[in-house]
Amino acid sequence: MMASDDALLAGDIRAEVRTWIDDHWNPQQPLGEWWHSLAQSGWGFPDFPERWFGRGLPGESRRIVRQELQRAGAFGPPHGIATMMVAPLLVEMGSDEQREKWLPGIVDGSEIWCQLFSEPDAGSDLAGARTTAVRDGDLWRVNGQKVWTSGGHYAKWAILVARTDPAAPKHSGLSFFGIDMRQDGIQPKPLVQMNGSAEFNEVFLDDATTAHSHLIGEEGKGWPVALRTLSYERESLDADAEPGIQTDLDLSIAAARYASGEIADGSEGFMPGGLEAWELLCSVIAANGQQTDPRIRDRAVKIYTGIKTSSWMSQRFAQAPEVGAEVSLGKLAATQLMRDWRDLALTALGPNGQLLDGEGTFDGVPAQIALSVPGLSIAGGTDEIQRNIVGERVLGLPREPRPSNE
Repeated sequence: MMASDDALLAGDIRAEVRTWIDDHWNPQQPLGEWWHSLAQSGWGFPDFPERWFGRGLPGESRRIVRQELQRAGAFGPPHGIATMMVAPLLVEMGSDEQREKWLPGIVDGSEIWCQLFSEPDAGSDLAGARTTAVRDGDLWRVNGQKVWTSGGHYAKWAILVARTDPAAPKHSGLSFFGIDMRQDGIQPKPLVQMNGSAEFNEVFLDDATTAHSHLIGEEGKGWPVALRTLSYERESLDADAEPGIQTDLDLSIAAARYASGEIADGSEGFMPGGLEAWELLCSVIAANGQQTDPRIRDRAVKIYTGIKTSSWMSQRFAQAPEVGAEVSLGKLAATQLMRDWRDLALTALGPNGQLLDGEGTFDGVPAQIALSVPGLSIAGGTDEIQRNIVGERVLGLPREPRPSNE
């Protein structure tokens, strides 16, 4: 497809979704009803197949829809682990039974998901997971501990990596499940972070159960399913993506109260995406009289270039026929950009950069971002893991030594 054809398609999408929003957005409509309407129209997730709450459009269509929703002052569709990781995985690798069971609650925001991957003794070595799942008829019994589980204290469902064959090499003995978080055998315990929030959890699984029909992929072949899931996560962590993960929102409240920011949706603790980040940085620099400092200007131009480059990379990935190892490049670029943004904002703010409130602090947003940025270099796989992926799978460099049982 030529560039002009791409522009024509984008224009058609923009015109169609703008008409739909103008006809359907009602600021007083409860959030749950608005999200249900978005889901049923296919505009909430337009790149999904038409059969599964989408319109079968290119990935770039999501960005166009988001822009049009913002233009109208409308609240966007649900965004979080369920939408950025679980739903694409189910569309690609789930069974029809699993799609029918789980996708409706994901696309209309009524069921929140979390991710049971990391473990205390495994770190970034996901394949070293020790949580076990043992088959018991039509059930699997799960025992172990997970950590750094975002939203585990309010999620309804989780995606789980567990060891189903202890005798197999560690990458071959894993299976991938969906599991109900609201059962007696699962106990999440929130962990307070240095930014003051407690979004992460450690999760204890004590003879928890999940149905055999909740096995995603084949038994013992959970490793490639997990890698595919992580590729979706890394794709969503670019600097032009949604600015965080929505928390457990009250679906009975008017959607406009969330759209206007009157009620927080839980996203404000993360780095703002795209040009919002640039506008905030410019305001910080101007308010502190540093817009003519050549060193400040040079660093700011580099950040602006990084934002535009990240946006371009995101569009290219969105148009790709499938998600590959190259998404690690986008994730690395985004985390470096976030660090550069943090460092320049704190330089411009001076001592006020240490404060979460008060005059000249911009309501503490830069300080909050500064405290949150280190975690984003870990989420979705550490920067070190991303560099290994790029070196080995993109550049074809020799693999780092692995233990013999891998």
